[in-house]
Amino acid sequence: MKTKWTGTYTALVTPFNREGQIDEPAFETLVKNQIKGGVDGIVPVGTTGESPTLEMDEHIHMIRLAVKFAGGKLKVMAGVGANSTDEAIELTEGAEEAGADGLLHVAPYYNKPSQEGLFQHFHAIARITQLPIILYSIPSRCGVDISVDTIDRLAHDSMNVVGIKEAGGTPDRVSQIRDRMGKGFYILSGDDSLTLPFMSVGADGVVSVASNIIPKEVSHMVRAFAMKKPDVALKLHTKYYPLFKDLFIETNPVPVKAALAMMGVIEEEYRLPIVAMDGRKRAKLEKTMRACGVLK
Repeated sequence: MKTKWTGTYTALVTPFNREGQIDEPAFETLVKNQIKGGVDGIVPVGTTGESPTLEMDEHIHMIRLAVKFAGGKLKVMAGVGANSTDEAIELTEGAEEAGADGLLHVAPYYNKPSQEGLFQHFHAIARITQLPIILYSIPSRCGVDISVDTIDRLAHDSMNVVGIKEAGGTPDRVSQIRDRMGKGFYILSGDDSLTLPFMSVGADGVVSVASNIIPKEVSHMVRAFAMKKPDVALKLHTKYYPLFKDLFIETNPVPVKAALAMMGVIEEEYRLPIVAMDGRKRAKLEKTMRACGVLK
């Protein structure tokens, strides 16, 4: 049966202990909280998981842990993107061996390939795996988006290119993709604050940062809209919109890690060049969390 990539997928943080090593017990707690919160899947070692500062063996180890802790109760969409095609292929093979259900492949960052270069990059990856691939277009980080023409070309060239995480910031892009690709192609919002606007024009769900801390609420919002209960979804969106915005008061994943630390779930540890945010921003985030009822 074909896997459906709809609903809520949590872009998990990677917890570190005070020695800078991966905190496996904290990561297990995070995954178990996602199961309790009713999300549809998890995304380990994406941007939110600080993948650029993980070694290759750590990266694959985190995917194995995600599969183990999910225990078949959540789909695991492994973050395996890279700006080197060979590295992306190595990560893809590792994720498949680790038991991931699907792959999230970001556009190569910094080197800004042409659309032909993007096509050849994803085409080479799709050829070596049977797993479904979700493309990830985020021009603010990568300096280039994956054009609608390239998305269409990839989906027709490779049957396992099945969807996209869209973080271009406009519902119009979602409309363009949906119009070109039809209903069989999955579109997931890459921005919590735009989940409802994107779903209103055809998106199927979200890869969420906020669901690290409010998995039940985000999954309820997405499910309510999908079940044609827009008033319920809008009420949740309105309540948590300030939190959606303040979780990006500084570069992700700094605010969400700070929030999880305030909740006592993880240590607030990062790897350079990521550092903790200043006290003023921390106070603003804490105030918003209390206003939304996340902190008592």
